[in-house]
Amino acid sequence: MPLALYALTAGAFGIGVTEFVIMGLLLEVSADLGVSISAAGLLISGYALGVVIGAPLLGAIAGKWSKKTLLMSLMGVFTIGNLACALAPDYWTLMAARVLTAFAHASFFGVGSVVATSLVAPNKKASAIAVMFTGLTVANILGVPFGTWLGQAYGWRSTFFAVTLIGIVALAVIAALVPRDKAATGDQEEASQGVAAVLGRRAVLLGLLTTVLSWVGVFAGFTYVAPILTEITGFSEAAVSPILLVFGGGLVVGNLLGGWLADRHLLPTVIGSLLALSAVLLAMTAAIHQPVLAVIAIGLFGAAAFATVAPLQMWVLQKAEGAGQGLASSFNIAAFNLGNAIGAWLGGAVIDHGPGLGAVTFVAGLVPLAALAVAIFAIRLDRRNAEAAALACPAE
Repeated sequence: MPLALYALTAGAFGIGVTEFVIMGLLLEVSADLGVSISAAGLLISGYALGVVIGAPLLGAIAGKWSKKTLLMSLMGVFTIGNLACALAPDYWTLMAARVLTAFAHASFFGVGSVVATSLVAPNKKASAIAVMFTGLTVANILGVPFGTWLGQAYGWRSTFFAVTLIGIVALAVIAALVPRDKAATGDQEEASQGVAAVLGRRAVLLGLLTTVLSWVGVFAGFTYVAPILTEITGFSEAAVSPILLVFGGGLVVGNLLGGWLADRHLLPTVIGSLLALSAVLLAMTAAIHQPVLAVIAIGLFGAAAFATVAPLQMWVLQKAEGAGQGLASSFNIAAFNLGNAIGAWLGGAVIDHGPGLGAVTFVAGLVPLAALAVAIFAIRLDRRNAEAAALACPAE
């Protein structure tokens, strides 16, 4: 794998820390800013919605700027946004800063996915995407547990100051390692086609819907993992960080395994990863009542969650071929985060309006089954279209 991929991984690490670390600090943020835990959880939804909004707003820029310039600019927005989070005097200022930070997210991963696949052989494209997304998994192994510990020990603002420094380092690494390029004519034409050219394909829409539904389940469970571990399983707050480390280890395994399998059997990997995600979440409903089983389930949850990422991203890229893969890639990242936002809201609704915190993972486990149904429908539709096209060929 070329060094440029690892520069993208560095940027993904910074973005992963700022996206996920807030989950381990919900109790600290809610206490400091005087809001409920569910209101603090909406900071995750706000970030995710910022990603969704940022995808179409910044998508057209991808065809007008060089990819390296765009990636560096996005990391600049990310760094400034995290500094604003650290300095936020109240809840709504923090929310606005989170949304600003999120604007860089979809375009960075969208453009980064296209760059990653262009740097490797065709049979390694999904693995290249997985390498870039390893930055997110490493963020969960190292960044999130450390950020959670830092926020609990020295206040949650110290975590965002640390993430600001990570952004500066990631910006420097991208500047040093990503090769210079110029905006190609094809990219400009892709941008001029706009959103309609990408979303006008039913196959792309079904792929995006699959992504949304799968990650509604992931984030309905993961957003409230700290309260679940402390209030139901009975762990102390200090134990949350080591357990998040187990979750991060699962992310690494699942991410790389999902990419490796997708390069060999893409559609079976999409189906299998969704089934695994649902099964793990449903099993967690019982496992969270016993400490050892809870820790094992958290690790399996991480593996199942990120096993879906590379297959779903590669699947949408395939469906968008010839209609603007850069925009489609950004939209799929936005779809992941739309699922994050809905999932965080869904988990909060289960807590606030019943049946309560202990049922969050059960409800979360049902949603990937809907994603599975959409994926199967899309695959069958593609096969019918392919068969119809094959039958039409002799007539031509």
